Amino acid sequence: MDMSMRWILGSVVPALLGVCGMAIAHHGTAGSYDHDKVVTLNGIVKEFRWRNPHSALFLVCKDATGNDVTYAIEMGSPNTLARAGMRRDSIKPGDAMTIKVYPSFTNPQNGVGASRSTMVINGKQWLPVDGDNGEVP
Repeated sequence: MDMSMRWILGSVVPALLGVCGMAIAHHGTAGSYDHDKVVTLNGIVKEFRWRNPHSALFLVCKDATGNDVTYAIEMGSPNTLARAGMRRDSIKPGDAMTIKVYPSFTNPQNGVGASRSTMVINGKQWLPVDGDNGEVP
């Protein structure tokens, strides 16, 4: 094996494998969120962060006893949301909102926007909330 082939196998291949591993790890929501369960949340927007790699929504909802509970919801990237027709100011504090989420395995007040599901903001429907290719049960 000549020197250039050793260099490729010794440097380039491990670097490519590392990058691929990071991409897979980044999109591993199946390990963090229960994709077998969909929860519908109705509440008032506390905060919305339009940022990469994923937008974040903080929604204040009422629990079974009527107390306020704030949910942290991971959403699609700004690019994904823009392709659905949204803008940075489409979700504002005080907006009434309904969204379907896959709940977190570790914290029931965290979730990720359910793929291909409709979210409703002040009576207007938006689809999709996520760029995932999954289906909502």
